[in-house]
Amino acid sequence: MVIFLTVLLVLSSLGLIATILLQTGTSAGLGAIGGAGEVFFGKKKGMDAILSKISIASAVVFLSSSLGVAWLLK
Repeated sequence: MVIFLTVLLVLSSLGLIATILLQTGTSAGLGAIGGAGEVFFGKKKGMDAILSKISIASAVVFLSSSLGVAWLLK
């Protein structure tokens, strides 16, 4: 069971890294101070919406599998 959760942990971490790196950046930086904050409230479209959902799902799998490994090794 620990091996399965460890493999799941590695796969979910790789998926999380890949989906975060593939998302487009907002590049707000200090521009949010000057009134460019409206960018944050816009809707995500196309591939960004899909990547956002995949990254949320892989984050949930990563968290639950890491807690599972920690609980089993305790």
